[in-house]
Parts: sequence; structure tokens; C-alpha cells
Amino acid sequence: MQNIGAVSETVDVVIVGSGFGGLAAAKQLNKSGVNYVLISSTPEHLFQPLLYQVATGVLPSTDIAPPIANILHRHRNADVRLGTVVDIDAAAGVVTYQGPDGTHRIGYSSLIAATGASQSYFGRDDFAQKTFSLKTIDDATRLRAQIERVFAEAATADPATRERLLSFVVVGAGPTGVEVAGQLKELAKRHYRQEITVTLVEGAGAVLPPFGGSLSEYARESLTRNGVEVLLDSFVTDIEQGKVTVKAKDGIERQLAAETVVWSAGVQVGGFAALLADVTGCETDRAGRLLINDDCTVGGHADIYAIGDMTSLNGYPGQSPTAMQEGRHVADIIRGKKPAGTPFRYWDKGSMAVISRFSAVTKINDRVKFTGLLAWVTWLAVHLFYLVGFRNRYIAVASWLVAFVGTGRPGFHEADRPATRAPAAARQHAA
Repeated sequence: MQNIGAVSETVDVVIVGSGFGGLAAAKQLNKSGVNYVLISSTPEHLFQPLLYQVATGVLPSTDIAPPIANILHRHRNADVRLGTVVDIDAAAGVVTYQGPDGTHRIGYSSLIAATGASQSYFGRDDFAQKTFSLKTIDDATRLRAQIERVFAEAATADPATRERLLSFVVVGAGPTGVEVAGQLKELAKRHYRQEITVTLVEGAGAVLPPFGGSLSEYARESLTRNGVEVLLDSFVTDIEQGKVTVKAKDGIERQLAAETVVWSAGVQVGGFAALLADVTGCETDRAGRLLINDDCTVGGHADIYAIGDMTSLNGYPGQSPTAMQEGRHVADIIRGKKPAGTPFRYWDKGSMAVISRFSAVTKINDRVKFTGLLAWVTWLAVHLFYLVGFRNRYIAVASWLVAFVGTGRPGFHEADRPATRAPAAARQHAA
């Protein structure tokens, strides 16, 4: 192990995090030959918007998590490190990280923080042990194993047990919740040929709240037509073995049943963001997000930037386009293409979400919006464009054709699929 009291090296830029924002910054810095060290807690870059497709067997995990070193292999001045940042000396410009081979200290001229956010359970941390989330590859793999298990056991179970096994509750009707609910129905109908019950619970008064209006209503109606029960203005108040308690806005409580509960409501920032807030004096919001300056700097430190989901700025959405635009913005300041202190301005290119096969919603602006097949094809094209690497794109197209046009699921074992349709489930049961 190195002497952690000494700075082992000094670089122009240290990037912490390998998500959309961190990689966008790295690619922009490379245009000017800026040398940088990228520190990531995982060796892969995760295409998080497609995690639900890994969980439901549409794509294998390798298709959405290419190695970071492969993505940046043409960057001559790049150095990718596996590790976790454990300390920052903001005054001296030094980052300390714990890697597989020990603890190291790196001096920097500029620091870019891009570590994202984790799941929020709104003060009920015990829900984390009772539900399935979708923030990491491990989360998606865990949910996929659960889905495979319940369908495999249900194929030979008695009617009462089948009812219990094939009941799902999805909490949160944002894009992830809607996509999971829709794909669960598609998976059951087209791949496993079994009937399931899916209940989508949302605290707001609309599905896909940021979309609003006709798009939210279209999404709700599409889900309902597909057999998903949608509960709006409702909050999960408790989860016990075999029981999910939901309270509506009017105060009426209802107990739902679900063998599988998928949680996709809310985000929380901690860990590295909390460390950065502490050493820079940066204020945070209730979710722990850094209240960064207009130029994406942190606190009073002109050499420290924070971007993406770990931050809050002008109400910009916590989505990958925001993180990528912020990453390119701060990189342009660092490489001298923009003056120091230049405010970040978000360019809203629109939002989209898949509901089910051949059904999606797309909003470019308040006047340009569309639904159905055209929106679905647009969603596929956009996500295909942002997938990293030709091989990943090619395999994704093949997997989508198998899953959406055929009845296969590349991420599942075909041997587990029952040959005949099982009797329909009549009620819900919780776990």
C-alpha cells in the first residue's frame, strides 16, 4: 500500500463517476487532449434507462454495461481507475480513493463529480429489503431471477399458489415504473403465456407526471387496456410479508397482494455527494442533491464541478440528457472553450417512455407530441443511438426483434417457458 500521506501524482482533471455525465465530460476533454483520471466504483458504464429490459429478459446485461476502458480506449490522455473516493482536500486540490491495490491520493486542477443518485424510500429504509429496485445491474439481475422463479413455480402450482406467485405491485408511475408494469404484462402474455395481475401505485394524480395532459392520460389508458390496474393519488404506507398497504388521498386504505414489489419512486443522494457537500460547504435539498451554482461549480470552489442526478439546478430534470449536457458544459470551461463562470443552460430535447409493445409516448415540446407506434419506434431509435459501441447496437436490435416481434426473451432461459397456457390468476397476493 502506498503512503497515503503523499500525493502520488497530479493530473489536469479527476472525474468521479462513469455514468452519462462523467463519460460526456471525458469525451469532451479528449477533444483538447486534456489528461484526466476517471475513478469509477464499477468497471462498466451502465445504460441505466434500459435496466428494466435486463430485468424482464429483453436484453442481457452485457448489452447495456460495456467496459469503461473499451469506451475510452482511443483517449490517449485517459486513465481509468477502479475505486471509491473516500476523502477530498478541497483547499489543496487532492482526491483520496480506495482501489483494489490500496489507497491513493491524486492532485487535480479540476474535479468533476458525477456519481448519480440511489433509490429513495421516503424514510422507510426497511422497504429496501422488501422490494426490488432498478438502479444497478445487480438490481436488475436480482429482479430477473425473481421473475424467473415465480413463473417457473407457477407453471406447476395449484390455482391458489399460482395466484399468489403471479401478482406484482409496481410503486411509482414515472418512466421506469410504467415500463416495468407494461413489460411484466408483455412478458407474461407473450413469453410465459400465463395471466398475471399487475398494480401500479402512484402518489401523484397522473401516470408519467412530468408529461402531463393527454400523454399522461394516454399512458394510463394504454396500461389499463393492457390489464394493469392503476392507482393514482395513492401512497404505500406499509409492506409486510404477504401485504402491501396503500392509502389513497381520501384517507381510505387498501391492502394489495404481491409476491413481487418493484420500487421505482423517488431518488436519494448520499455517499460521495454528502462528502462533497461537507468539504465544500455546499447546501443540499431534502433528497441530498447538491444545490450547485449556475456554472455547475460547487459552493465557493471554482475548480470543483458537480453534474447529473446528484445535483439540483433550476428545476432541470434528473435525466441522462441533463447530465450529458452538463458534462460537456463543464468540460468546455475546463478546456477553455467557454469562459469560466459561464452559466449552464439546458436544452430540452424532449422526453419519452415506453408503455408496452408498439405503444409509447414522446414529447418534444408543448406543441409537438405523439403516441403509439410512431412514439415507440422513435424511442427505439433514440436509445439505439445512445447505446455505446456497434456490437451493443447490433445485438440490441436482434434482441428487440426477438422480444417485441417474436415471443422469445434473450435474457431468459427458453427451457423455463411453459409449453401451454396456465389457468388465469384471479386475485393478488403479496410478499
